[in-house]
Amino acid sequence: MSSISTPVTEAHDDAAHGHHDPNLQHHFATKEQQFDTSKIGIWLFLATEILMFGGLFVGFAYMQSRFPEAFFEGHKHLLKVAGTLNTVVLLVSSFTMVLAVHYARTSKRKKLIICLAITMFCALIFLGVKYIEYTHEFSEGLYPGRYFSNPDDPTGHEFIFFSFYFMMTGLHGIHILAGLCVMAWLLRRAIRGDFSRNYYTPVDVVGLYWHLVDIIWIYLFPLLYLIR
Repeated sequence: MSSISTPVTEAHDDAAHGHHDPNLQHHFATKEQQFDTSKIGIWLFLATEILMFGGLFVGFAYMQSRFPEAFFEGHKHLLKVAGTLNTVVLLVSSFTMVLAVHYARTSKRKKLIICLAITMFCALIFLGVKYIEYTHEFSEGLYPGRYFSNPDDPTGHEFIFFSFYFMMTGLHGIHILAGLCVMAWLLRRAIRGDFSRNYYTPVDVVGLYWHLVDIIWIYLFPLLYLIR
C-alpha cells in the first residue's frame, strides 16, 4: 500500500484545479487506498460469515454423532439429483463471476455485462431448484422442529436432521438472494459504464462474497446429501 502523504497532496491539487473523481469517496486520498480498505472490509465481513456457518457445522456434527441413524435416514428423503444440479450451477456461477471481475479490470464492458447476467441467471436457477426441493419435502411432512410430521420416521429423531437442513440451506438461500440483489445493482452500473480498469472495486468485492457463498454450498452438499 502506498504512503498517504503524496496522494493527499495530489488529491488537494486535484481539488484546487476543480477535478473530482465521482468514484473516489471523500474520506479516501486515492483509489488505491479506497480499494485496499474495501478489500479489508469485505474479508472481515466474510470472516464473520465463516464463524456463523462454522457454528452450524459444529452443531450439526455434534447432533449427528448423537443420532447417526436418524441423520442417515433423514438424508434419504433429499433429492440428490437436485442437490447435484445446484452444485454444478454454483460452480458455473463462480467461474462466470471470476470472468466478470477480469473483464471489469480490463475495461471489457459488454463481456462484463454478459458474465454478470449469466451469474444472476445461475443464482435464479439455484433458487428455483431449491423451491422445488422444499415443495417436495413439505409434501411429505418434512418440516423443521416440532412441525415435523412424517409418520414413517423409524428413529423418532429425524426432525433434528431437518431442523439443521432447513436452517442451513435456508440461511444459505438468503445469502444467494442477497447476492442476486447486489449483482442486479452491479449489472445496472455496468450497463451505465461505471466500471473500467481505473475503477472496479464493487465487482471485485461482490465477487469475493459470491465465492464464499459457493464454497459454503460445496461443504453443505456432501454434509447433507451424501451422509454415509
